[in-house]
Order: sequence, then structure tokens, then C-alpha cells
Amino acid sequence: MEQLSQEEIRRAREDEGALNRLIAEHEKFILQSAGRAVNHFVTTSDDEYSVALLAFHDALFSYDETKGGFYPFASLVIKRRLLDKLKSDYRHAPEILVDGTSMDGSPDSEEDPTALQLEIRGKQAELSEASSDPDVNPGTTPVQDEIEAVGQLLSHYGFSFYDLTSCSPKAGKTKAVCARAVRLLLEHPELFSRMRDTKGLPMKEITEMGDLPRKILERHRKYIIAAAEILNGEYPLLAEYMSYIRKGLDTS
Repeated sequence: MEQLSQEEIRRAREDEGALNRLIAEHEKFILQSAGRAVNHFVTTSDDEYSVALLAFHDALFSYDETKGGFYPFASLVIKRRLLDKLKSDYRHAPEILVDGTSMDGSPDSEEDPTALQLEIRGKQAELSEASSDPDVNPGTTPVQDEIEAVGQLLSHYGFSFYDLTSCSPKAGKTKAVCARAVRLLLEHPELFSRMRDTKGLPMKEITEMGDLPRKILERHRKYIIAAAEILNGEYPLLAEYMSYIRKGLDTS
């Protein structure tokens, strides 16, 4: 991709029509930059795209040609804005999960990421940023230590902690089904032991005991296994992201 000329940038700054055309022409660039920043595919319907779009707009107005090419600069602005968003989401994630709609079956959007997904995405982005910045010494944090420990545990089941970004339940009804399945595993040690021995869900027993739809259990198998292991172990920080399940255990 050829670098934007200073003249193109000047026109965009002075003419709203030129600005809108320039932004539209760079939709692919914005999506790709956002995807690299958060380590997952981003579409125009995602919140990440909205953040990246505004960052690209601001980059056009703050760019200084004496500091290098425009595209590397714009990518950096997009990356920093998305990391700020992920960190903000992470700080507020526990409040999201204790919302009463988490377990009452009320429908919420299938497109809204869960708090656990935000934590996973945020950690992936932080690790990516640290690995690409030679001046950063990331060290480890308590939640990162828990993620690594759980990741080793889940590897015995044939998947990784980061696989949970694609299988975490989002809609209220789906959350309720997954939560019920996790509770059955934790309330019946024989089911939990069978899960560990076979490296899979005791699907028939959970389906019959909980009167749960098998299709949902199969689709979210990895999440159910991970949630059961996290809540059964000593992972207090990650357990906070599944507080709606723990709440049911405490009151059952």
C-alpha cells in the first residue's frame, strides 16, 4: 500500500467529503489493524471496529510527516486505543457478570462478548504488545499466572484457555444451560471424576439429570469443562468471571 501523501491528508482535514471518502477507502486497513491489535478477526459490526475507526480519524488529524510513514502511525494509534478499551473492559468485567440478567433467562445479544472473553482478548493483546515492544518487560500478574496454570490443565482435554473466546456462552438462555451443567459436575463428584478420566463431558448423564439440550452442551463443551475446573480449583481471580455460576452453587 502506497503511503498517503501530505496533500491527501491535508484535503481530508479541510474537506469533510474528502475525509469520509478516505476513511471508506481504508476500511480494510482499519479492520486489519484492529484485528492485529486484539488478536482476533474483527468485522464492521464489532465494537473494536468503532474504536479503530475513531482512532484512524484522529490519526489523520494528529499525524506529523516528520515522524515517519502514516500507516505505521495509524496502526499504532489504533492499537493503543483498543488496548485502552480492553483494559477498561477488564476493570469493569466483574460488574458485568453480577448483573441479574445473567441467570434469569432474559435474552441478551449473542454478539456481546462475555467478561471472560474480554479478559482472554485483553491478555492476548497485552502479551502481543509486550512481545513486540523491546522496551517492555511484562513480567507476570496473578491473573496471568492463573491463566497459565489453567491452560496447562486444559491441555489434557485437547484445547487451550484461549479457545474459550469462541465457545463462551453469551445469550441468557445459553448461560443458564451451561451454568446448570457446570453445577451438576461440581455437585456430583462421580461426574467430575468421569470428566477427568475420559477427558470429555459425561454428556448422557448431564443431559438426563439436568434435562438440558444436548446441542448446547456440545457447542459449549470446552467452556463447561473449563468452568468446572476453574471453580473446582484454586483460581479465585478467574472464578470471578464465572460468578453467576458460583452464585447458583452457593444458594442451591
